[in-house]
Amino acid sequence: MSTKILPESEVRPNLSHGDEGDHERFSHYADKNKITESMVTGTPIRALCGKVWVPSRDPKKYPVCPECKEIYEGLPLGGQPGEGK
Repeated sequence: MSTKILPESEVRPNLSHGDEGDHERFSHYADKNKITESMVTGTPIRALCGKVWVPSRDPKKYPVCPECKEIYEGLPLGGQPGEGK
């Protein structure tokens, strides 16, 4: 029996949740301070819906993620659209 060596190939982990394209079409709710910090440092943050990303675009140009909105409105102090984005 012999051992075969496979050629090296690039391996990229799949870090998306569900359909990656859907998350990119929405603005997401996350802690305002963490969003600002992430934009400055480039450190990824997690939205209420679970999406992990580095904010880099104007959220006002996109509709709010329905999953983030539903979670936010279910929070004890939630229900005020526009806060926490």
